[in-house]
Amino acid sequence: MPKNKNKPYLSVIIPAYKEGKRLGQNLKEIKSYFKDKNLTYEVLIVVDGSPDNTAGVARSWKDKFESLRVIDNKKNHGKGYVVRQGLLEAEGDIRLFFDADGSTSITHLNTFLPQFRKGYDVVIGSRDIKGAYVQIHQAKYKEIMGDMGNWLIRIVLGLWSYPDTQCGFKMLTAEAAKAVASRMVVDRFGFDFELIILAKKLGFNIKQMPVRWLNEEGSTVTLTGPNGYFQVIIDLFKTKWRIMTGQYKIK
Repeated sequence: MPKNKNKPYLSVIIPAYKEGKRLGQNLKEIKSYFKDKNLTYEVLIVVDGSPDNTAGVARSWKDKFESLRVIDNKKNHGKGYVVRQGLLEAEGDIRLFFDADGSTSITHLNTFLPQFRKGYDVVIGSRDIKGAYVQIHQAKYKEIMGDMGNWLIRIVLGLWSYPDTQCGFKMLTAEAAKAVASRMVVDRFGFDFELIILAKKLGFNIKQMPVRWLNEEGSTVTLTGPNGYFQVIIDLFKTKWRIMTGQYKIK
């Protein structure tokens, strides 16, 4: 598919897997948000080999947006794979990716976008810094597992000042997106900390911003399997090894 002739300022990237029932509501909110904004933007939905009608729902919204593209991967690769794909395929000067379930609202752009005018290259959402608010919590066992995982991530990668690497609302300049995403290799949920450590190692200015977050049922995160906590831990140590052995080719 040919790219847009008019380059947008902002790219909104939505990785989507089994989101046929929720995607429409999120797109409705995006459309409403940008209605009165003097901002050129595109919406890029990257479907991760979803067995439901996610791709069909996404395409049904094309006539409601000036620029909406759908990348329909026929095979499931993982969230990290499609986020990487979206960051590299996007055309905007600023590139946001956030979850299709709407757990973190598009309205956070009100506070995130101004950070780029202050000189930041990467702006990431956090549920664990001052000003953040978790409106609806996950199941307790998931929160405990998440907290344990975050501590391990911070210890292994030295990300001491990042209490929440896994929040699904992150923004990068086009330069940062290309430099980071072109080096990323983690296909599953461990991609978030890979993105942050690469951005840090490459010398980009990173800003953490508090988010208002609510848990949405339907998560594909499990204890075992390709989307499980154990796989995240495996990818964590693989990421550390790649850094130590220079596989990311960072000068």
